[in-house]
Amino acid sequence: MVEITPLTPVFAARVTGLDIGRGVDAATMATLKDALDRHSVLVFPGQAIDDAAQVAFSEGFGPLERTRPGAPGAGSPVIILSNVGPDGGIEAPTAKQVLNNKANRLWHHDSSFKQLPARASLLSAREIPSAGGDTEFASMRAAFAALDPAEQAALKGRVAIHDFGWSRARVDAALVSEDERRQHPPVRQAMVLEENPYGPALYLGAHARSIEGMEEEAARILIDRLMAHATQPAFTYAHRWQRHDLVMWDNRAVLHRATPFATATERRHMVRTCVAGSAPTLAVAA
Repeated sequence: MVEITPLTPVFAARVTGLDIGRGVDAATMATLKDALDRHSVLVFPGQAIDDAAQVAFSEGFGPLERTRPGAPGAGSPVIILSNVGPDGGIEAPTAKQVLNNKANRLWHHDSSFKQLPARASLLSAREIPSAGGDTEFASMRAAFAALDPAEQAALKGRVAIHDFGWSRARVDAALVSEDERRQHPPVRQAMVLEENPYGPALYLGAHARSIEGMEEEAARILIDRLMAHATQPAFTYAHRWQRHDLVMWDNRAVLHRATPFATATERRHMVRTCVAGSAPTLAVAA
């Protein structure tokens, strides 16, 4: 029997009594979909699955994104988040996938730089370091609910520009090629999403460069203030990975980031799948 246990008073829950590798029936899947809407982050411990099982489970929530060109796993439903190279050894600090892992230490929503951002992400821990390499989450629903009602009203309907090339270049100039900039031009996203039955959420993250209708300096001040508000401890949950954990989160309700670990000496190998969004964010903005 599936049991869902909240992990914090605000969001995130542990799901037990389920063997994902053996498949999930329709009634259980409906329960999990509601739990994802309600809790935003679901932790499934002890799921020793392979890529095929992860893809099959993920598809129960909807069609999957294909990994973007230039990333490990490009063109497939999986993306490899790892510091382990093709030869099985630990990659150099200058390797692109190690730099990508560094970029993942910034608070972000997966795929917010796409016209149709991801609905949800699922991350499976295949190898983990002895310390660090945690994943932190911030509830953008709780953050929005805590704002003054006047500011909530002022933010609804506003549009932010999300820019993949800009955000990657802030981490390291070598992290984004001109071809990648062309493949992912800046996109418009709603700053407040109202699609979730349990309440509206802020939508910002590392890719949010500017705000339409605002001077650049004022926009950066507002974005930075909202990000600081959203990521304060009262609205966050830190997941300390155990091998074979599978963690799923609602990309349209939470931010997330990885924490540092000893990348030059410790191995970390994770596999992610992303459930595609069903509508652009502006289609569901106020």
